[in-house]
Amino acid sequence: MELNKLADCLKALGDPTRLKMIALLNTRDCCVCEFIPIFNISQPAISKHLSRLKNAGLVTERRQGQWVFYSLNRKQLEKVGVTLSNLPDFSSEFEELAAKGLLVHCE
Repeated sequence: MELNKLADCLKALGDPTRLKMIALLNTRDCCVCEFIPIFNISQPAISKHLSRLKNAGLVTERRQGQWVFYSLNRKQLEKVGVTLSNLPDFSSEFEELAAKGLLVHCE
């Protein structure tokens, strides 16, 4: 991997919010609207973080109607040397939102 591309990927992963997003996406694909109650920040802020991850090639997006779902680009993460099994398991975040009736289903 070219040095500048590697540096960009590592900078994107250096932010705790973006790193947690990677850990959450390791559980399942997510829509922007699902991240809002987890991080308790605005939709534009969530979108900016995801855009940074996408520009670094760490996540991909797919449109489904009006919704945009994000997923991990596992090959790119592997090239950077990220071992997903080393990330904390945040799947309980989704369970807590579901229990509170706050989990948003975009589909």
